Amino acid sequence: MKPYDVLVAILVPVLWGLGFAAAKAGMGQIPPILLMALRFGIAGAVLVWFVRPPWPLMGRVFAIACVSATVPYCAVFTGLSHIDASTAILVVQAEIPFMALLAVVWLKERMSARKLAGMAIAFAGIVMIAGQPELHTGLGWVLLVVAGGFVWSAGQIMIRRIGPLVEGLTLIAWVAVFTAPQLVVSSLVFESGQWQALVSADWKTWAMVLYMGLVMTALGYALWYSLLRRCEVILAAPFLLLQPVAGVLASILFLGEAPTWMTLLGGVVVVAGIAFITLEPRRPETLAGSRGVRGHG
Repeated sequence: MKPYDVLVAILVPVLWGLGFAAAKAGMGQIPPILLMALRFGIAGAVLVWFVRPPWPLMGRVFAIACVSATVPYCAVFTGLSHIDASTAILVVQAEIPFMALLAVVWLKERMSARKLAGMAIAFAGIVMIAGQPELHTGLGWVLLVVAGGFVWSAGQIMIRRIGPLVEGLTLIAWVAVFTAPQLVVSSLVFESGQWQALVSADWKTWAMVLYMGLVMTALGYALWYSLLRRCEVILAAPFLLLQPVAGVLASILFLGEAPTWMTLLGGVVVVAGIAFITLEPRRPETLAGSRGVRGHG
């Protein structure tokens, strides 16, 4: 990876991790589902002008928006509104082992013993976090975050299937366009006081909304997909482990949260399990093949 690519690979998960803390702060004035509707509405309004509509695939894109965005973001960020951001961003990392399992079931990909061990380690860390006494009364919200991560993982399998048919930035733009109204309807069904929240929100809250829409979603995903076009996924993916690190640090520095030692230890176990999955060494023949592919870039 070139120095610029390494910088982008570091920047994107940091932007996403900070966005988790920003979302938690914004929920003080705006309900969580409405907050996500604003986030995707801003991202879609910015990105849609730079891409062409994938007309033959609109039905599949609409379904992807439901599964990869609307349902999981409703679940994850509703759960986030009831638990610490540092806890939620660690627990939601269960989406990575979930995605690996679903890839085996739906895409018939092979699961190595190393990946199975990594998933077991990651889930052990999640149990450590969720099993703490202070979370017992909010265990349902923790499980809601985990469920949201599972649905998000299913959405990523759908995206992988449609990937060869539509360019990444186009897909992100139209997923955002479809997701925003879906989240508005969800907010009207499950939340209340939306109009009062919008008119009473201060400038700091709106600044966080803009950050989530423009920086976390539009810029973050644009940079990430441009990186994936230039670099191998196996080189870029491990940098995503910086996201929970950035999120926990942001929640401590900006939200004043004080994670327990067990939460931090559980987070280390989760990240270690995911690293065990993601950083699986390639075989010599795979390395040789990747060198040949790299020149095609």
